[in-house]
Amino acid sequence: MRIASDIVRFCAIVIGLGLIFAWLGVYNTGRLPFYQSFVFWTSTMAVGAGTSVLVSPFVWGPRFEDVPAIFKIGIAAAIISVPVTLTLMLFFSIDPWSLSTYVMQYAYVLVISLIVTTGAYVRDAMINKSEAPESGETPVTTFLDRLPVKFRTAELHAISSEDHYLRVHTSLGEELILMRLADAVRELSGADGLQVHRSWWVAKSGVTEEKRVDGRSLLVLPSGTEVPVSRSYRNKAKDAGLIR
Repeated sequence: MRIASDIVRFCAIVIGLGLIFAWLGVYNTGRLPFYQSFVFWTSTMAVGAGTSVLVSPFVWGPRFEDVPAIFKIGIAAAIISVPVTLTLMLFFSIDPWSLSTYVMQYAYVLVISLIVTTGAYVRDAMINKSEAPESGETPVTTFLDRLPVKFRTAELHAISSEDHYLRVHTSLGEELILMRLADAVRELSGADGLQVHRSWWVAKSGVTEEKRVDGRSLLVLPSGTEVPVSRSYRNKAKDAGLIR
């Protein structure tokens, strides 16, 4: 059911953007019959949205953690524009392809990608702001409110990423929720924990010991689950006192 929900949401966004851009006649597509313009924009948005799903975890991940949002938006839009431009040229290019033609088309697409990517960033920022903890609440209690009632009083030990879902490890067991790890890390930024791997966030209080296996550090949760510490997060984990 969760996978079906993801697919429905993805299709709704693609079709919605396709309708808007077709109706506006962006990129001089107003001269086409509406159904042709709709097919073109829906296909283009599908390519762009699909690329965004692959690109976003990289751009908004730890590699660019300290980069201002405006540059992240630019990086994401620049990457997304590459396959979208190719899609556009497949639809409309009659003459033989050339580097100059591609660059010109890419410039037009980049402007649209910047608009769409900025809109997505603003939407996510507004959602995160509306979900900010109220007075008296902590980031952890607010995060645990996403789980079934029985987990509301649990201690949060860790979060691990599984495709588009998160496995939440608590003192009362585990539960899957539909959420990106990057969003969870932002929501828990005020909590006493940190990301130690591209797929793991741990609470300091949820780590019972450190194990060393073949030179690699593993953090052990109360459940016995072992959490890997990757090289890119090793210094942060060391500063937090989780590893030697």
